[in-house]
Amino acid sequence: MDAHLNPDGHPGRDRNTEPDPGGRAAAPPGVDTRPPQAGQARQDGEGAAATGTEVAGLVQGGDAAPIQHQRVHVPDARSVRPPSRPGRPGSDGEHRLQERMGTTARAAKFYDEQVLDRLNPRMREFAARQEMFFLATSDRHGECDNTFRAGPPGFVRVFDDRTLAYPEYRGNGVLASLGNIQENPHVGILMIDFLQDRIGLHVNGRARVLSDEEMRRERPDLPVEPVPGRRARLWVEVTVEEAYIHCAKHIPHLRKVPARGDRAWGTDDSKRKGGDFFGAAAEAADRAPDERPRRDADDTPARASAPPQAARPAGRAW
Repeated sequence: MDAHLNPDGHPGRDRNTEPDPGGRAAAPPGVDTRPPQAGQARQDGEGAAATGTEVAGLVQGGDAAPIQHQRVHVPDARSVRPPSRPGRPGSDGEHRLQERMGTTARAAKFYDEQVLDRLNPRMREFAARQEMFFLATSDRHGECDNTFRAGPPGFVRVFDDRTLAYPEYRGNGVLASLGNIQENPHVGILMIDFLQDRIGLHVNGRARVLSDEEMRRERPDLPVEPVPGRRARLWVEVTVEEAYIHCAKHIPHLRKVPARGDRAWGTDDSKRKGGDFFGAAAEAADRAPDERPRRDADDTPARASAPPQAARPAGRAW
């Protein structure tokens, strides 16, 4: 571990840097081995569940199409999947691997000292000055997507110790991350400061998608972005469930270089967006049709059953 300190002022360890003993234990195809959330049934193919709330998801059809609201099930953001053991965060899978690798004591120390259910003051300051982060989402089948978000310092708005939001600018129109959030509100955010502190912050939580108009009704003090290409089409608001350090030891120290011309915020110019850098478009005519199996709208994988567990005590910092 380098001499860098965590946001609380003492050395920390990132639980994602433990040795990999060969990957997660295999499960039968389509089977989710995670326990259900307390008091909540697994979603069926139409997104229904026994508990939770219905909120308006947002779907944008095209440049000229208005934002359409569709009802999607988003479980109560306050209900957190309880740990497999009382007072212990994390998944059953990571706990089993800790026992197998003999790291249970080290992991318990990390959980006790570094994993919070909120953003403390130093975390809030860190998040509010970042210019980029990585966003992980998955759909209701557990198929994942990881993407990159960037903006000027302060584009991540930290409203309080349990709530942050970021703008969605004009993109390629695929809306993969937002589509995943429509089906599965769980998100993982990784902010890394490569330039100054050379440290990282994980924020896990539940997200909801809002139009710019809805966000400004709820947050009337939100400033208006002066650059047209950086004006939000949508906002993603995240209710924090976990926040913890990503340690410094493998983070490279980078330096910022001057941009070559103005940044092309919101542009549709293919060359300024990178063109066909990887040659994918050049190969399009030679590619065979995608033959991967497609899931029907109501095709939901089988779920492994697990006994219900008691909800985590409210306000506990795990």
